[in-house]
Amino acid sequence: MGATFGTRLFTRFRGEKVGEDSFGNEYYREKNARNGQRERRWVIYRDEAEASAVPPEWQGWLTHTVKDTPIESPPVERPWLKPHQANPTGTAEAYRPPGALLEGGRRKSATGDYEPWVPD
Repeated sequence: MGATFGTRLFTRFRGEKVGEDSFGNEYYREKNARNGQRERRWVIYRDEAEASAVPPEWQGWLTHTVKDTPIESPPVERPWLKPHQANPTGTAEAYRPPGALLEGGRRKSATGDYEPWVPD
């Protein structure tokens, strides 16, 4: 799991689970927030702790941009929105352009439209 022992202990005694996203990440708020103080909100990642694995609707709630959780106030579905994906950098799914070292390091020859700068 993606949480330390201290985070799990704090969550057990002081946290209230408010929801879970499609990736299996669990979201919590502090049970007894003090008057006048902003409530604490946090996520326990299903896998590795990676901030880009938090969907936008939950990110808005975590950062107090929106008051209600996506469960209490679901986001508006838009036909042009793609499903959220975690950042694949550093994984086998990362984009590797032609000529990248991990793609063999070979690229097409220059087409002749390139002229190097030469200082005077």
